[in-house]
Amino acid sequence: THLQRAQPITLGHHLMAYYEMFKRDGARFTAAHTSADRMPLGSGALAGTTYPLNRARVAQLLGFTEVTPNSLDGVSDRDFVMDFVYACSMVMVHISRLCEELILWSSQEFGFVQLDDAYATGSSIMPQKKNPDVAELARGKSGRVIGDLMGLLTTMKGLPLAYNKDMQEDKEPLFDAFDTVMKVLGLFPPMLKTARFQTDRMEQAALDGFANATDVADYLVKKGLPFRQAHEVSGHLVRECIHQKCNLADLPLEAYQAQCPLFEGDIYQAISLEACLKGRNLPGGPAPEAVLAHIARARQELAGG
Repeated sequence: THLQRAQPITLGHHLMAYYEMFKRDGARFTAAHTSADRMPLGSGALAGTTYPLNRARVAQLLGFTEVTPNSLDGVSDRDFVMDFVYACSMVMVHISRLCEELILWSSQEFGFVQLDDAYATGSSIMPQKKNPDVAELARGKSGRVIGDLMGLLTTMKGLPLAYNKDMQEDKEPLFDAFDTVMKVLGLFPPMLKTARFQTDRMEQAALDGFANATDVADYLVKKGLPFRQAHEVSGHLVRECIHQKCNLADLPLEAYQAQCPLFEGDIYQAISLEACLKGRNLPGGPAPEAVLAHIARARQELAGG
């Protein structure tokens, strides 16, 4: 959190957070389809027509679920366009967030992932560099699609009923948003599929960053100490580690008991990465068992089950 090491989780748990984002994106596109599933034919210029049209039959032949119930709204509604471009914008926002993490993680400072050479390029003058260009381009394209949405919203915000010539400006942002998302989606999945995650480096980062400090406090809470006091004790121990240039697992038991007599020899097992993860075995939590259950549900959802 805040780009600082916080608590240990699994890589699977982290990536499944993006599955939930993309699942919501899918629901938005479904909602956009529903929004567009009304046939405006028969609305005339704004007031319908005196001809005996069978709008319901035409809608059935064209595959619409229903007809627009108001002729004024029928000729002037562009909500369905904005709903679709909003869905495009949100999927690009989520892609951009994941790309930002891949860009950070692929840097030497993190070293958590290596992108395949097909999705990265070298520097024009620095031969040692491997730039995550596809991730950066996808991140940049998100601004373009968001701009398409803002253009549509701005065009529509002050228009009186019914049709206005301004509305012809809806085509370009609609098609641009669609084309941009489709191009990004063509590259994004294979880039992820070929990425090589450096889990050893991730594990070492978790060990070095006091990610188990909260579990020290939780240990004391389970011994009966109020969390506010346990939090303070854990903070003192972290400062002691910083002073001694070591990790929490390296502190002697005497150092723990000097801060609080409730500490016993089982503290080292309680703050191991494995224990920190397994202890959070609740629905939505990062424990391997919970993550595997989440992945199983996701596979079932994707299979239509």
